[in-house]
Order: sequence, then structure tokens, then C-alpha cells
Amino acid sequence: MTLLLVGAGSQVYREYLLRPVAGEYRVHLLADREPTWETPYLSGHTVVDTADAAAMARAVRTLPVEGVLTWDDTRVVQTAELAALLGLPGTPPHAALACRDKRATREALDAAGVPQARSVAAGSLPRARAAAAEVGYPLVLKPRALNASTGVVLVTAPEGLARAFRLARGATAPGAVEVAPGDVLVEEYLDGPEISVDAAWYRGRMVPAFTARKECGFAPYFEETGHLVDASDPLQDDPAVLDVVARAHEAVGFTTGWTHTELRLTAQGPKVVEINARIGGDRIPDIGRLALGTDAALTAARLACGAAPDIRPDRRGAAAVRFLYPEADCLARTVRIDSRALPASVVEAVPIALPGQELRLPPHGHVSGRYALLTAAGGTPEGCRAELDKASEAVRLEVLRTL
Repeated sequence: MTLLLVGAGSQVYREYLLRPVAGEYRVHLLADREPTWETPYLSGHTVVDTADAAAMARAVRTLPVEGVLTWDDTRVVQTAELAALLGLPGTPPHAALACRDKRATREALDAAGVPQARSVAAGSLPRARAAAAEVGYPLVLKPRALNASTGVVLVTAPEGLARAFRLARGATAPGAVEVAPGDVLVEEYLDGPEISVDAAWYRGRMVPAFTARKECGFAPYFEETGHLVDASDPLQDDPAVLDVVARAHEAVGFTTGWTHTELRLTAQGPKVVEINARIGGDRIPDIGRLALGTDAALTAARLACGAAPDIRPDRRGAAAVRFLYPEADCLARTVRIDSRALPASVVEAVPIALPGQELRLPPHGHVSGRYALLTAAGGTPEGCRAELDKASEAVRLEVLRTL
């Protein structure tokens, strides 16, 4: 069967998804550039403007296609539109847009009474000040339609609002075209641990896959520095969490596909941070597979081709991923990994930074500050974290100069 993949993403973060999908499907890539690392996994490719669903539909009109898939957050709306144009399975485009546009998400969840942060859209600093007075401090500013925590900042007092607003409003990301820039969301700060729920959806029915606990750093920013999945964690099948996730998807109209929902566990119960209409990033599906045996990429591909999800965990362990950052903004020389010093439970130790690459910490960069990633699998969360601590000592960043 031929599966259309809209954008492949970066090799470090997405190759592990493409590999199993290519083992089961003929993958035809639609991308804005010629393929590089993706080539061994492809049956074909077309260079096309992936921001234009109609152009993509014209480009594949002679191909026998069974499904359309993306794990690129900036292309979930166009992928839904392409599936609709080709008469293939998928969620309605308006539902994908309601997930992509955080203001639309808030409005849909508010109308349905789904627990979430109180939120007010502000297109100017005076409006942001008024919204802040309405929401109250501490509060969070976030761009309307970006990802990877880009431009998201905690503001604890009025004197920090103007600088934070300029940062949030000025944040950009490549490929974000379907939501007009400008609005910043002024939101209630949700105190409590942050988690994510990856789940398969088939004709409006949810099949939970795995729940990850998130680690953040670089306050007052929300850089995601690591994640952990534990098969024994009560959150894996917590009724309150799953109820909120299910209600949130019903509110935005999501029906078929794979989603990654982020929540905070507040004193009042779980509340939705955002819904992402694609597979989770940051190697979360990888540690979900290591901990539970669930293959998110294959399940998402099968959903895209109209098959009902079959998620049956075949193991019960724990797994974690951690990202390594420099002490300050710098220009990388190289990343050296002493493989002999890595604990046996470390599954991967992967350099991210290339020679000569700028590494920028928040607020100057998000995700782009990482120079390596580590994944570990074991019996307990404590064991995984301890092994990642040891593994971190085996990875060394050599710096050309600080910036």
C-alpha cells in the first residue's frame, strides 16, 4: 500500500518513526525540498508546496494512495485538507485547525466546559495589560500557533509583562502559515506537574496509548528538557485524565488519527494545555515503545489508511529521554560520546549539534540549544533517571566560543 507522508522532519527526531512505517508501506514523500536522509525509506517523492493542499492533490492525482500522514505540526491542517480532497480517511480539516490554532482550541473547549486555563487573546500591549488584570498573576503568554514552547513565557508581575509580550509576539517558526500571526494568548498559569497523553482515534473513539511525564527547565520559559513513560504509573489509565482528553477532542471535533495532548495536573484536577493533531515530538513515542511496546508510527499509519487501532502493550517497564544543553549560548565545535562509559540501560546516545552550529538557550532559542539526547529503558523511573545522570557524564560538548 502507498502512504503519502507530508514532510519528514529532522533525522534526529523523526527517522525512528519513518523506519517502521517504510517496513510496512510504500512511502511517497511530499516535501518542500529534495529528500536527503529519507531516501532509503521512500518508494518515491514529489517536491511541492506543502502549504497548499490543492497543489499536493494535483501532484499525486495519478498515484494509488491509501492514506495520508504527517508528524509535522505546521502541516496538520494541510494534511487533513489533502485527505479530504483525495477522499481518504482522516479528521475533518476544521478539527485539525481547531487544534493547531490555540485560540480556537480555547474557544471550543470553553464552549464545551472542558477544564483548561483561562485565556484571553491580545493583539497589542494595552490589550495584554487589560487581559493580565482580568486573568491575574502569575500568568503565561504564548503565541497563538507555534510549537516546541517557542515564545511561551511565565510572567509573575506587571513589570515583566511588556518584555514578555514583545518576546511572545515576535516569536516565529518555519512553515507556520495557516494562522495569521499577531495574537498572543494571555493565560492563567496552571500550577502542577505537566504530562502528555498520546492516543489513537478512530471514528471519534479514543484508544489511549501512553502518558508521559514532562520535565521542563530554563524558567521563566518552558523548555522541555526530558520525558518519562512508566507502565506502572497510575496516570496510564487515570479516569479523570482520560475523561478530560476525550471531552477535549469531542469539543474540537477530532475523529480519526493520532494526537498528542498536553495537560497540567492542578489541585482542581487535570486541565488541558493544548491538543496537537499529530504524533508527539521529542522522542516521546520512542520511550512509549520502549516502556510499553506500542508502535505509535505504525498505528498512526494504519489509522491514516482506514484501519482500526490495535494497541496492546507487550511489556511493562519504564523509559526516559533527556536532552543536554550547554551552560551558555555558544558555537559548537563537536560532541564527543564515550560509549564505554555509557550504562547498559542506555539505548541511545545521539549527538544533535553539528560542527559550527549555534546553540541558543531560551529565550534566544528553543530546542535549538540541545547538543545531544539520551534515552534509557529499565524497570523503574528512578533507575532510568539515575542511568541518564551517569550517561550525561559520558557526553562532552567542545565549544568553539561563547556567543
